[in-house]
Amino acid sequence: MDINISKFIEGQKCASICCVDGEGNPYCFSCFYVFNAEDGLLYFKSSPETLHMKLIKVNPVIAGTILPDKLPLVGVKGIQFEGLVLSFADRLSERGSEAYHKKYPFARAISGEVWVIQLLNIKMTDSSIGFAKKIAWSIN
Repeated sequence: MDINISKFIEGQKCASICCVDGEGNPYCFSCFYVFNAEDGLLYFKSSPETLHMKLIKVNPVIAGTILPDKLPLVGVKGIQFEGLVLSFADRLSERGSEAYHKKYPFARAISGEVWVIQLLNIKMTDSSIGFAKKIAWSIN
């Protein structure tokens, strides 16, 4: 993964994620995440009873965005990504809960489970390295 993408994702903490219902209608939610750069994973915590997790259990394909925690008016920078929410049985899901609660220990007091997104495609816009400069990454 491009170092600019990795550094940007590691430097933020909130993502907006979109899933779809059975009729193809989008549904978005925001969450705190932890980034595993080595494996290209995002860990987030949510209750299985939420609408978005019910939709993701049926269709685990998602898309999302990550913007700077402080959004400047100039020097646009951000990430658009596509991914797949993995099952708890997937070996890549094994370290998710530990990594998430290490970064956000207060989350132990909040009900829910830590889910894992395998990042498949990323497009980063970074005007700080050139006007509307795009950096792409794909798992393939």
